[in-house]
Amino acid sequence: MTLLLSLFLQLQVGDAAPVAAPAAADSAALAADQAVAASSGLSLIDLVLAGGWIMLPLFALLFLSVYIILERYLTIRKAGAVPESFMPGIGNLMVKGDLQGAKMLCAQNATPLARMIEKGIRRVGLPLSEIEASVENVGKIEIARLEKNINVLGIVAGIAPMLGFVGTIIGVIKIFYAISSTGDFGIAQISGGLYTKMVTSAAGLIVGIIAHIGYHWLSIMVERMVFRMEHSAVEFMDILQDN
Repeated sequence: MTLLLSLFLQLQVGDAAPVAAPAAADSAALAADQAVAASSGLSLIDLVLAGGWIMLPLFALLFLSVYIILERYLTIRKAGAVPESFMPGIGNLMVKGDLQGAKMLCAQNATPLARMIEKGIRRVGLPLSEIEASVENVGKIEIARLEKNINVLGIVAGIAPMLGFVGTIIGVIKIFYAISSTGDFGIAQISGGLYTKMVTSAAGLIVGIIAHIGYHWLSIMVERMVFRMEHSAVEFMDILQDN
C-alpha cells in the first residue's frame, strides 16, 4: 500500500513540472515584452517628424527669434557699458574749457551716449537751442539703431501661433481623409492627424512665447537706455548753461 502511494505522488509531481515550466516561460516572455514596450518611447525627433512640413517654417522662425534676441541683447548691453565717471569727466573738462579733451573722452567710449554728447560738444559756440536739437537728433538715431529688428520679434510672436493653427487644420483634414478612405473610425485612422495637430500647435505656441518674451525684454532694455541718454543730455545742457 505504501509503495503504491509513493508511486502515485511521483506521477503527480512529474505531471505538474511540465505545466509549471510553460507557465514560467510565458511569464518571462510577457515581462520581456513589457520591458521592450516601455523602452520604445516616442523620441523628440519622432514628434517633430510627426508635425509634417509646417515644422520647417516654425523652426525658421525659432532660429530667427533666438538670433535676434541674442544679437540685440549683446548690442544693447554693450551700448550701456558707459563708466559712471563719464559725465562727471565731461563736466570737469567743459568747465576748464578743454573741448578737445572732452572730445577725446567721448572717442574713448564707443557708445551711443558718448556719440550723442560728442555731437553737442562739436556744436559748442552755437545757440543752446541748436545744440539741444543736434543732441536730440543724434539720440533718436542711436535709439533707432538699438531698436533694430526688435519689431520683427513682435511679428514672429503673432505669426508662429497662426502657423501652428494651420498645422491643426491639416491634422484634422488628415483624420477625416483617413476615415473616409478606410470607412473605419479607429485609432489607426486618427492617430496620424492627431500627432500633426498637437505637435504643430505646441510648436507654434512655444515659438510665439519665446518671441513675445524676447520682444518685451529687449524693449525694456531699450527704454532704460533711452532714460539714461535723456538724463545725460539734460545734464550736458545744464553744463553748457552754467558756462
